[in-house]
Amino acid sequence: MSTVHQPDPRDRPARLTVGVVGAGRVGPALAASLQLAGHRPVAVSGVSDASRRRAATMLPDVPLVTPAEVMARADLVLLTVPDDALPGLVEGLAETGAVRPGQLLVHTSGRYGARVLDPALRAGALPLALHPAMTFTGTAVDVQRLAGCSFGVTAPDELRLAAEALVIEMGGEPEWIAEESRPLYHAALALGANHLVTLVAQSLELLRAAGVEAPDRMLGPLLGAALDNALRSGDAALTGPVARGDAGTVAVHVSELRRHAPGTVDGYLAMARATADRALASGLLKPELAEDLLGVLAKGTDGAEGDVR
Repeated sequence: MSTVHQPDPRDRPARLTVGVVGAGRVGPALAASLQLAGHRPVAVSGVSDASRRRAATMLPDVPLVTPAEVMARADLVLLTVPDDALPGLVEGLAETGAVRPGQLLVHTSGRYGARVLDPALRAGALPLALHPAMTFTGTAVDVQRLAGCSFGVTAPDELRLAAEALVIEMGGEPEWIAEESRPLYHAALALGANHLVTLVAQSLELLRAAGVEAPDRMLGPLLGAALDNALRSGDAALTGPVARGDAGTVAVHVSELRRHAPGTVDGYLAMARATADRALASGLLKPELAEDLLGVLAKGTDGAEGDVR
């Protein structure tokens, strides 16, 4: 264990004043993390009661003010609003003269790169796109989870080092994403993380319906091992009836899902087809078994009962 003394952030002079526009789950956590690195949160804006409570909990003693006042008080402003609201917010701040020359303007949208901040750039701001590849709870645990979290970083070349330095100060790992690649990057994360939550929630519900008393305890080790294997081995980690070509088992699955949880059928079929394609391409699924399997999946798409053999 390291014996190097870590100075208390309160003993260091604050280098930047930090403001947050949009006290959702992300903004207060990033501001709290920057505070640990020696910066000083000075203002936060939030509209809903939930966002105001979150800001009061995560950033105690930091005043709740209007977005314009956040801009006036802070050297570094975090724009942590929903993706669809970001372009209009940036344009509005620029048009009203809220943006100050030399001000660091950081958004956390995965979808957009730095170009969405062009109106602020023309007003003299320094634009940075820093997207944490992490799900947030809106609680203090988020600050801890930022340690080792990858950030998708996009910025003008002359600001690249500054952007990466901020990420490192928050305990993150900077990963450079080209401007034109941001939508694909974000789609990849959504496919892996957001859809995973849906799949796990559906699996928990089905296990409860099957009479399992502690579905979370049953799924935890299984999903942990599957994730670890997938990250280590990619397609070679594929297991289960689709990868094996067990068409009869898949047919039973489709039939049972249609009977007990019809809302899950389309998702099961879509993932089974994708799994079959990958298993075929990697040589795990034998071509002679794939024909019957794909036939079952086609019948399931048509709404017919699977061929239970």
